[in-house]
Formats: sequence, structure tokens, C-alpha cells
Amino acid sequence: MKPNRTKLSRAALLMMVGLPLATFAQDTTKDSKDFSYGKPSFWRSYDQKGINVFETGKQDYNKPYDGMKIRFGASFTQQFQNLKHKNPDAQDNQGVNKLYPISDAFMTAQANLFLDAQLADGIRLNVTSYLSSRHHNETWVKGGYIQFDKLPFKGKIWDDIMKVTTIKIGEYDVNYGDQHFRRSDGGHVLYNAFMDNYIMDAFTTEIGGDITVQKNGLFGVLGITGGTLKGYADSVWQNTVNPKGQLQPSIILKAGFDKQVNEDLRVRVSGSWYHNGNTGNKWNTLYWGDRTGSNYQNVMEKWKGADGNVQALTAIPWSGRLNPQFSQRVDAFMLNGFLKYKGFEFFGTYETASGCSGTTYSGANTKFTDSVKRTMNQYAVEGIYRFSIGRPENLFIGARYNSVSGKLANTPTITYNGDITVNRVALSAGWFLTKNVLLKGELVNQQYKNFPAADWRSGGKFNGYVIEATIGF
Repeated sequence: MKPNRTKLSRAALLMMVGLPLATFAQDTTKDSKDFSYGKPSFWRSYDQKGINVFETGKQDYNKPYDGMKIRFGASFTQQFQNLKHKNPDAQDNQGVNKLYPISDAFMTAQANLFLDAQLADGIRLNVTSYLSSRHHNETWVKGGYIQFDKLPFKGKIWDDIMKVTTIKIGEYDVNYGDQHFRRSDGGHVLYNAFMDNYIMDAFTTEIGGDITVQKNGLFGVLGITGGTLKGYADSVWQNTVNPKGQLQPSIILKAGFDKQVNEDLRVRVSGSWYHNGNTGNKWNTLYWGDRTGSNYQNVMEKWKGADGNVQALTAIPWSGRLNPQFSQRVDAFMLNGFLKYKGFEFFGTYETASGCSGTTYSGANTKFTDSVKRTMNQYAVEGIYRFSIGRPENLFIGARYNSVSGKLANTPTITYNGDITVNRVALSAGWFLTKNVLLKGELVNQQYKNFPAADWRSGGKFNGYVIEATIGF
């Protein structure tokens, strides 16, 4: 008689959930008695209070520890899109460059789930899950990490070190640049005054750790990670371009100055460097690490893929962005400046990144190589004015200009002679009904210039508006 797998699965689930709960219920230690629901220390709030927070500071260092805590939070986002796109200069060979038909409509709702726990004095755990997104409609784990702002060792030397030091270990957003602190992430879009992230979106989660030291407004970061979004210990390969095909770690360096000069003025400047010498012929995901998708749905996407079939919506989630497709190696530098004077905010970015694509695949496993080192440059400037009617800074208006230029990855069907350019202008406005509820809208115009005629983006443009309602707590 065959076992009932459904009953066995349910029994296993009950054991996995029930045994820890039973153990917790019978535990009479001090920590279990003190265990409660509440906000952890050294933590960034998911609501309006989290805006313009970068690295978590050391303000909570002298805060009395009152036992273990656990906190569940979530973010939910719904968008309505009214965008138009066209590619008048693209060679439409038998319809291969026909753009995806789009209409004014609601986009797929997105949601994130956050679990934060204060495990001990100065020791915090985070696990984030995507409940729904454009790329994946099902629930799956984004990543998680443990953060040490204190160490469980007695002694003045440890106390002096940890007063200025933070240690993070796990799979998390690598701390390259400052823009990743201000971006939309699936259902969590409340930190972003605009609808989407940069055209070249430097964001990825990698497995590793970093150390942050901060004192008197100065800070520095050293991070080392596995170099890829996933673990690839069993699946790297060799080829003639990269015969060793051995994974190398990513190294992240960051330094800067962040000071509240007076009650009205805050100034922050930072520089970041990301380096990976070899990703074992896998895709480096520094500019492709967002597994949720953009907030411009299907704009400037081809209707049909290389196999001639209509592309699945989950296969084209990064609409409106440009992936430089650095695979084997990448070096990237980002310089950021931030200024807040009363209600006015300025944020600027200059970024340059270089690398090559190595061996990849196109269509029905057609192999091609792109071992030529290429460079992409990006800059962005934005101004935001926040003002108050009834509640502090509950209204804002903003403007952003973002531009990317450089050489495309070489493929069998696309060659480049000179640099392509993508420009975006966005105007936004938002209203915090409460610190947890935000309604915002954006007018956007994005143009694609100097793309080869064989590329579906040649002469491309999209423009229109997007409205977004979001909750974060």
C-alpha cells in the first residue's frame, strides 16, 4: 500500500511548526518570558519614517534591552498605467520588432512580507519574502540576514569597537551606492518619490557579509560576497574565452560623509566601488538583480520572442530599464550626493561601469561570445520638495532626469557603432494620507537614441502617466 503523500506532507508541516511552538511554550528561560511583539533596535521603518534613511546608525546603542522581540510588516502596491510606446526607426522584418500591445489598465498587484526579530541585545534578524510581483506571481523568499550592532562578549574593547561598527551577514542588498536605499522593491515602493528606479538599476542580493564603521559623520563599508544572486557551486563551466570559469568573490568598498549640520540642513556624500573578476561564465546580476520587475509594464518590449511565440509577461518584467549584460567581470563606481534643507531635497548620481559578457546563449541555444570590454555611464539628478498640510511633510512634488549611454552587448543580430543613449524625464507628486498610506502619480517621457536599426528599440519612445497607491508598515 502506497503512503498518502498529502497526509505525510501535512504531518511534516505540523511537526515543523508545532514542535518549535511547543518547545517555546515550555521554555522558562528569561529570554522566552521577555519575548514580545515590537519594533527591533537598529532598524529602518517601512513607513514614512524610513525615508532618507541610509545605513542604520548607532543611535540605539545605549537603548536599554528589554528582551527578544518579533515584528511582522508588509507592503502592498497597486498601479494604474496609461503609457504609449513606439519604435519608428526599427527594421520590422516580418514583424520581429513589433512592440507588445499595451492598454490603459491596472498592473499586477505586488506585495512584500517582512519579518524582523530582535534576537538579543544589538542582534537583529531580517527575512523578506515577495508575496506577489511581476516576475513571480507566487510567494518566494527574497533573502535574509543577521545584523550585529553589539556582540555577546564582555569587555571594554568589544564595547568600544561596536559603538562604531555594524556587521551584517546573509543574503541581502549589497551596499553599493546610495540609490538602492531610495528605490522601489516589489510591493515596497514607499521610499521612492518616483514610479520606478534608474534606467540602469544597480541592485542585487548576494550571499556574504559587510562591516560598516561610522563615527562623527564619517563612514566606511567593506563587503565581500559570493558574486552572484544565487549559489552556483555546482554549475559553473569553462569556455575558450574564460577557460578557468572559476567564481571569484565580489568586493564592495564604500566611504562617505553624512552630517546633520543643523536643524534645517543635512549633507551626505558617498563613493562606492563594486568589483568582480570572474563570475564563472554566469550572469553578474548587479544590474539585473531585481527579481520583481519594473513599474512600467511591457513598455518597449517585443511582442514575440526569438522562438516566434508571444512573450510571457513574467519573462519581460524589467520594462523601461537597460541591462548592460556584464557577465564574466564587472567594475562599477558610483558617486552620490544628498542634501536636505528644510523641505527641499536634492539627490544626484554619477556612475560608470565596465565589463564584458563572456559566453551566453541566444534563441535556440545559439552560442556567441562578447569578450570585448565595454563601458556604460549613467547620471541622474532629482529634486523633491516636501511640505506639510495637517501632518509633517505629508505632500511632495518632484522632478528627475536620468540618462544612460554606452555600448550595447554584441550579439549575432545586433552590432554597435558608437554609444547608444537612453534618457528619461519624470515629474511626480504624492500624498501621505497617513505615515503608512501613500498615493502618488508620475508623468514620464523616455527616449532611445542611436540604437541600431535591427534593434527593436531603435528610435523608441514611451510616455504617459502612472498612478500608484501603496501601504507600508
